[in-house]
Amino acid sequence: MPTSDPLDVLTRIRNAPPRPRPGERCDMCDEPVPDEHEHVVNVESRNLMCTCRGCWLLFTSDGAGGGRYRAVPDRYAIVDGFQMADGSWDSFQIPVSVAFFFHNSSLDRVSAFYPSPAGATESLLDLDSWDALVKANLILETLLPDVEALLVRVGDEQHEAFVVPIDACYELVGEVRRLWRGFDGGREANDAIDQFFVDLHEKCSRAR
Repeated sequence: MPTSDPLDVLTRIRNAPPRPRPGERCDMCDEPVPDEHEHVVNVESRNLMCTCRGCWLLFTSDGAGGGRYRAVPDRYAIVDGFQMADGSWDSFQIPVSVAFFFHNSSLDRVSAFYPSPAGATESLLDLDSWDALVKANLILETLLPDVEALLVRVGDEQHEAFVVPIDACYELVGEVRRLWRGFDGGREANDAIDQFFVDLHEKCSRAR
C-alpha cells in the first residue's frame, strides 16, 4: 500500500519528471515536452526548434540529418581572463553593453547580435577585430558553428564573456524584448539582465 507520510509524498512530487505544459510539443515528432527541454537549430532557416530528448539525440553527431539540423549543446563556460583590445567594441558597432557572436554556417561567417526592443538585432561585424579577439581568447576557436555563442557584457572597468548554448542568448533576447520600456530599457529590463548574468555564473560554476 502506498505510504501517506507527508514527507514521502513531497519527495515523490519533487522527484517526478517535469510535465509538459498543455500544447507544448516537440517540433519534430509532436511528442509532449516539459518546460525544460532540448533545442535543435535548423541551419538553413535559422529556426530554433523545441525537441524531445530522443529527437535531440538524433542530431548530436556531426553530419546527422545531412547537416541541416544541429543539436544545441549544454556547455556553459566562463572565458577566464577575457581579453578585448580598446576600441574593439566600437568597431563591432554594438550600441549596447551586451552582445553575442556565433558562426553562421549558411553565410560562412561570424555574426553578431544584441538584444533590443525589436528582438535580436544584427550588427555589422568587423572581421579583423573578431580575428584579433579569437587570437587573444583561444577558447573561441572551440565554438561549435550555429549552436554555441560567445556572450559578452562590457563594463566601465572590466568585461565578462561566456561560451553558452545559442538558445541561452535567445532566452535573454526574449526577456529584454518583453520587458523593455522607454529609451534605456527601464529598471525591470535592466534588473532582468543583471539576474540573467547572475544565473549564468551559477551555471558555469556547476559545469566546472
